[in-house]
This record gives sequence, C-alpha cells and structure tokens, in this order.
Amino acid sequence: MIECQIKIELDSFILDANFSIPDKGVTVIFGPSGSGKTSLLRVLAGLEKTHNGFLKIGDSIWQDSENFALTHKRQIGYVFQDTTLFEHLNVQGNLDYGIKRSSNIEKEFIDSILNLLDIKTLLNRSTAQLSGGEKQRVAIARALLIKPKILLMDEPLSALDIKRKQEILPYLDALHNDLDIPIIYVTHSPDEASRLADYLLLLDNGKVIGSGPINNMLTRLDLPMSHGREATSLVEAKVISREKEFDLMHLDFPGGEFIVPDNSLPIGSNVRLRVSARDVSLTKEKQIDTSILNIFPAIVDEMVPEGKAQIMVRLKIKEITLLTLITKKSAKNLHLKNGSKVFAQVKSAAILS
Repeated sequence: MIECQIKIELDSFILDANFSIPDKGVTVIFGPSGSGKTSLLRVLAGLEKTHNGFLKIGDSIWQDSENFALTHKRQIGYVFQDTTLFEHLNVQGNLDYGIKRSSNIEKEFIDSILNLLDIKTLLNRSTAQLSGGEKQRVAIARALLIKPKILLMDEPLSALDIKRKQEILPYLDALHNDLDIPIIYVTHSPDEASRLADYLLLLDNGKVIGSGPINNMLTRLDLPMSHGREATSLVEAKVISREKEFDLMHLDFPGGEFIVPDNSLPIGSNVRLRVSARDVSLTKEKQIDTSILNIFPAIVDEMVPEGKAQIMVRLKIKEITLLTLITKKSAKNLHLKNGSKVFAQVKSAAILS
C-alpha cells in the first residue's frame, strides 16, 4: 500500500491528507481547482517539506518523525502539466537526460519504453518540431527511463486540445496495462478519471473526502461525483461475440450481456463501459416491445433527492452498481423503496477502452 499522513501549511492553504491507496494500477487524484491536487503530488515527490508526517511507498518509508527522503532519493518519475523538455536538445538528448539518472539501464528496457510510447521515429527531431501530444509522450518516456518506483502525473493533458487528447489517451491506457509501478494521476476532468482510474482519491479544500475503487466512488450518493447531469457509472466487461448482420458486439459482465455497436475489438478484449445516469430508466416489468436492447433485473439500493423534481437512484445488478436519475413522480408511480425489484433499461453505453 501507499500510506500517507501529511499536514502542511502552504501560504494560506492547509493540506491535511490522510489516506491509504494501492501500490499498483492508476490512482486518480480528483477535485475542483484549488482543492490541493498538485500540492499533494508535490508532497509525495518531496518538493514540499514538513516535519509532521508519514509517507510509505510499498516497503520504503520516505518520511516519518525521524527521516525525510530528498526528492532525488525517492526514485520518482514526474510528468508536469508543461512538458518541461529541454529546448536546446533534440528528443534523443532529452531521453538521455533520464537514462543518465538511472544505473544499469538495459537496452531492452529502453526499447520497451520507446515502443510503448511510439517515439522511435521522433528521436532526431528538435522539440520545436513536435506536436503537443508528441511532446507529452516524450516527457512521459523521459520520466520512465529513470526506472522509477512510482510515476506522478500532474494534469498531463490539460494543455492539449481535444484532438491531441484523443491521440494520447491510448498511450496512457498502454501505461496502465503494461507498467508494474503505481501511477498517481492528477486531473479535474471526469472523463479522464472515468477512463484511466482504478482507484479514486477525492480532494476538497485540502482534505481527502473519500477514496476507493473508481466505480464505488462514482456511485456513492454521499459524494459529489454521483450527482448532477454528469453522474455516471462504470462497468467492466469482455467482448464475447458479435452480430455481423447488425454490426453489434456482445459484452459479458456479471449482470448479463451488454449489446453495443461493434468497434472491431478482438474477441476476449476487456473493455470499460460508461453509463450515464440520464440514460437509465426503470420499469417494474421487463419490456418486450421496446427498442432498448440492454435490460437487466436490478434491486434499488439507495435513493436520494436530486433537486426539487428528481431522485438519484443507486441500483445493484448482482455486484455491479448503476445510477439512474428519475423524476420523483416516476418513483412514486413505481412505488420505489430500498429493496424494490426493478428492470434497468440502459439506452446507451460508451466504450472507454
């Protein structure tokens, strides 16, 4: 685990972070601007020093009452919002800077990073010749070539336009799938959090207000991300078959099968689906004469008011949790209460990866 108990005053802002998160996969630090996301990342990197705190990464204690490991001793890779590439060096020169900071680095490892981020063809280019997405891929490669124990990423897509973001997201997916080190990723984008996170750490005004597996956090009705028009749920599924006649794929998940438009993913591929609470409706009886293909038996787990006219309902489909946003009138007409058996009709689901 990664264990942190830090309290530090930064100008007029107090960061009081107490949490434990897994030392594998991608943990997204999420919260509004000014909530302390970057400050927390700097604390983890040793760039902000306090004498009151404890920080342990796996088996290594980086800070306690008697010790404070300096930044260069922490074996971190750090990717900033600004790529901070050296403009007087070409791509190879920038990568060499990372390579020289690592001892006994193998050529096979270097090649694996270059291939992972698809930058072999960029090595002789100057940084001025790179697009924003290419610069960020080079910056990520440089951070990885020091063979870090942990990769810290501070809003690496914030400076990119939508097209460049879409270009680089598959490479971030590859980092997620291929690296054995933990990645801590700062963002204020719900889309990035939904796509990349295994685990979510929610910050507000310098305090951790919740942490846990990503879908648990998205569907906890006591937390802000489960409310509003952007409320969503995530479902992990696997491609099991396709209907070529209708250009559809069938995806297996613990609650049954999703049917979605075919995007040519190979059979056996793991995918993450995002389901908007606005795209889920409820019925007491399973509908037959309907255009909706994805209908699942569910149980009402919890309900809370959402404004004056609506209710956010959390559903259980076996061990899967979905949200649906319905009117108070609909809830009354369906006689909904905790434990009610219903059918969830999912009008659409987006494949994230």
